[in-house]
Amino acid sequence: MIYLDYAAATPIDPKVLDAMTPYLTDEFFNPSANYMAAVNVRADFENARHKIASIIGAKPAEIIFTAGATESINIAFNFPRLSKRQKILISSIEHPAVLAAATREALFTKVQLIDVDKFGRINLDDLRAKIDDDVTMISIGYASNELGTIQSIKKISEIINEARIDREKRGVKNKLLFHSDASQATGFLDINIARLGVDLMTLNAAKCYGPKQVGLLYVRAGINLNPVIVGGGQEMGLRSGTENTAGVIGFARAFQIAEKKRKTESLRVAKLRDDLQKFLEAEFPDIQINGDQKHRLPNILNFSLPNLDGERAVFALDQRGVCVAAGSACAANKGTRSHVLTAIGLSNNLADGSLRISMGRKTTSEEIEKLKPILHDVLHRQLEFGNQE
Repeated sequence: MIYLDYAAATPIDPKVLDAMTPYLTDEFFNPSANYMAAVNVRADFENARHKIASIIGAKPAEIIFTAGATESINIAFNFPRLSKRQKILISSIEHPAVLAAATREALFTKVQLIDVDKFGRINLDDLRAKIDDDVTMISIGYASNELGTIQSIKKISEIINEARIDREKRGVKNKLLFHSDASQATGFLDINIARLGVDLMTLNAAKCYGPKQVGLLYVRAGINLNPVIVGGGQEMGLRSGTENTAGVIGFARAFQIAEKKRKTESLRVAKLRDDLQKFLEAEFPDIQINGDQKHRLPNILNFSLPNLDGERAVFALDQRGVCVAAGSACAANKGTRSHVLTAIGLSNNLADGSLRISMGRKTTSEEIEKLKPILHDVLHRQLEFGNQE
């Protein structure tokens, strides 16, 4: 099998699994218990929190562990409501978890979409124009899971800070929070919270060779949020439930490894991606590469071919032992057209003919060479079939 869907899921690193195993077996104790064995587990759990906080430049108390990025996003959007005039701004290419969380709040808060250009980059002028005194939350993903397009989070945070300063001068008390889903950026981009200028940030262990259903929400000190899950009051009262010690320790180990490998791995997979892109461009003259080719993740290649049925191509490639995606896994599972590709202005024909190839640590140049003739055969055959319909 040639696996090229790392943007959807990464395998657990063997070193991560080794770090987790004791807490799934001998050290199974509830970290909230008072006897010494549990106290020792609590110490290990908190040590993992310290390690992650150190990597992103946060205080340990600002890290809230969750059951994945989706829960983290839901908590971030669960801030106190002061009036029905409040607004949330999100980009038009956000992950479905952000779109759903924002839509859920539409009963209490107006939601507006920020425009993006044809490459998936935020229109900064549109952002400025839409930040009025009623905007309470702005959420913009660091890097698109479909396109790989990277947003200038630092510039966006500067615009938001200008709006805050202006509000303060005019005596406007409505707070303005900035959240970013950085799940896809881990292991490829700098995610230091001070350099990014975010108030809230979502990370996901499953995107950096850690366990699934483990994530976190960075919450800048002084920000008040309401819990989504209530009960025993764990995680500073924001996420009740027995702590996932093995998962959190695995997250910390995966995060450390990803950060250590970040620069070398980014260069390696970028070369593989560029080599494959050159092959595809030579093989299919009418191909369209989607996303910003200057500002994109090194491991994602999203392209469209006119008259290609993307989902049918995914199934045909799967029969040849190749795993890729049509759009994102979330959109494909619903059988719907990608809202991301629609937002960047692709025609229905090109949006439906889109494939996403995402590479990872186990992707090799030998795999890419094996992939090329398979793509040649499958895509040409699918295009012939599409042109006959």
